[in-house]
Amino acid sequence: MSRYRPPAVPKSPLITPEGYKVLQDELDYLWRVKRPEITRSVSEAAAQGDRSENAEYIYGKKMLREIDYRLRFLEKRLPELRVVAEKPSDMQRIFFGAWVELENIDTGEILKLRIVGCDEIDPNKHWISIETPMAKALLKKTQDDEVDVERPAGKATFVVLDVKYAE
Repeated sequence: MSRYRPPAVPKSPLITPEGYKVLQDELDYLWRVKRPEITRSVSEAAAQGDRSENAEYIYGKKMLREIDYRLRFLEKRLPELRVVAEKPSDMQRIFFGAWVELENIDTGEILKLRIVGCDEIDPNKHWISIETPMAKALLKKTQDDEVDVERPAGKATFVVLDVKYAE
């Protein structure tokens, strides 16, 4: 069995200004606060002597590896991103960054979601990636349009109730 893995499918480079700021703030926090703090604790633990049985040293080194991994990811990803700050010319249609209110025709359930980039999805806020089947089905639709979406639970039909570009 080989270790070959096919290259990952490139992610969408789109991001909202808020999402970009969150990633920049995370990068800044990791570089200026978290990494120096962990480095200091690792050096203090190393000064205590035997490193092979020093849990603080071992855990600190592991934390440094995780922080460095995240820093490398952010430093590589941030230049690739394209911030979408302008609103579309047709504010009635659904595009990137839109807040959409939907009603499930079968259940009457109301869904409120926002279409964002893959780096800023948040299920708690109902922010979905532009790469999801739901977002792809919604793109370019307007109010009162019906949308058929293939979901893991089965096919569902929604009606677009509202489209906004500011919450």
